[in-house]
Amino acid sequence: MSERVFVINEVDPIDLYGINDKKLEQIKKHFPSLKMVARGDELKVTGNSKSISAFEQKLQLLIQHLLKYKQLNENNISQVLEESNQTSIENLSYHNEVILYGNSGIIVKARTANQRKLVQSIGNNDMVFAIGPAGTGKTYTAVAMAVKAFKEKQVKRIILTRPAVEAGENLGFLPGDVKEKLDPYLQPLYDALRDMIPADKLNDLIANGFIQIAPLAFMRGRTLDHAFVILDEAQNATESQFKMFLTRMGQSAKFLITGDITQVDLPKNSPSGLIHSIKILKNITGIDFIYFDEKDVIRHQLVKDIILAYQKNNKK
Repeated sequence: MSERVFVINEVDPIDLYGINDKKLEQIKKHFPSLKMVARGDELKVTGNSKSISAFEQKLQLLIQHLLKYKQLNENNISQVLEESNQTSIENLSYHNEVILYGNSGIIVKARTANQRKLVQSIGNNDMVFAIGPAGTGKTYTAVAMAVKAFKEKQVKRIILTRPAVEAGENLGFLPGDVKEKLDPYLQPLYDALRDMIPADKLNDLIANGFIQIAPLAFMRGRTLDHAFVILDEAQNATESQFKMFLTRMGQSAKFLITGDITQVDLPKNSPSGLIHSIKILKNITGIDFIYFDEKDVIRHQLVKDIILAYQKNNKK
């Protein structure tokens, strides 16, 4: 049994420990074999020497993050603690370069390891699949990459599409015309765009066809060239719809497909095209698959806990 006392003098201990030691309690959960007692700027750690050494590496990364970014939230802590011990602060995913600057001072950047992989992959491949649970930033990162490519004139238009699948609701009973019925399905795409493009300019881009947002069925018969195309909620596309979509790809196009294979809303007798495509496309050069998990969740901490609870229940 060893004991080490770490003096926290580079940052304010409260910023590291959190109010009422809330952040410290989160850190402790990652090192259950260690006993930690914080008094002022001293943190006494008791346990075996190997675990203390591992803790010291993580502690330095947490302090470096605070020094550089002046903040340390629950997601930052999880990201640091779950990365391999060889990871330096500069290589952590949330230190990635900014993707773009949005409205009202919003800075859009890759905030997790797999978000960073997604950003890198779309630069190296013409078709990328981002697969994983809700709250992992798949759609938001995808839209950011599309807006960036459009602003830099890498593509001439952005096309965002989703299957209009009824998740327990009956589309026919919704009020309004076809557009008004379908818009709720596409709302997450509008929300992301509104964060990244001023409202007036966004309306002009949509009105002039530079940004197109439409249900998947409307893609039939088109050739999508010089475009950044995102198929969101792809798990709800049937096998025939999926083949139709993938074969729309034209010259100088980027296709980014996002989906969560654990939340398929299709009828039981209608297999998911996303799940089918993973099996048959995985060995094609130029197509890449990025898999997200609970470590990438950037919503409320409870979302991560909910995902883990469902995973545990499914295993049973």
